[in-house]
Amino acid sequence: MVEAGTQTSGSVDPCPPPAPGTGCDLVTVPARQGLEAVDILRRGAVDAVGPVLHDDGGDTLGFVVPAGTAAGWDVPGSTCTRTNGRGLCLAPEPPVEGSDWLLPPGEADPATDPAVLRRALDEAARLIEAADSCR
Repeated sequence: MVEAGTQTSGSVDPCPPPAPGTGCDLVTVPARQGLEAVDILRRGAVDAVGPVLHDDGGDTLGFVVPAGTAAGWDVPGSTCTRTNGRGLCLAPEPPVEGSDWLLPPGEADPATDPAVLRRALDEAARLIEAADSCR
């Protein structure tokens, strides 16, 4: 990942450094659970999902959450990566090589509320478990 505001190939990265207090962390989950969670979040009373990345292999989804979330994140089967104040480049181009936006910045909330995401991931896991037990 290129840090915001760094130079690459002799040119300045088009993503300026994030404004103070606007950094973010990234919660990564298996794609099946993540897609269920996106559906749950979008069906909720309030459309409360921020930008979401998916890897090109389709194995994982990454939810943009507020900076500091990683310090208390403990949801089994997921990880939360700190950006260490660098911030992710929330521009039209995905910030991580080999990924693309499922829900791009500008078409979603600035970040997904971690408590809301936790509930959606728990519900998604229960739905997947129920569906798999019916097979």
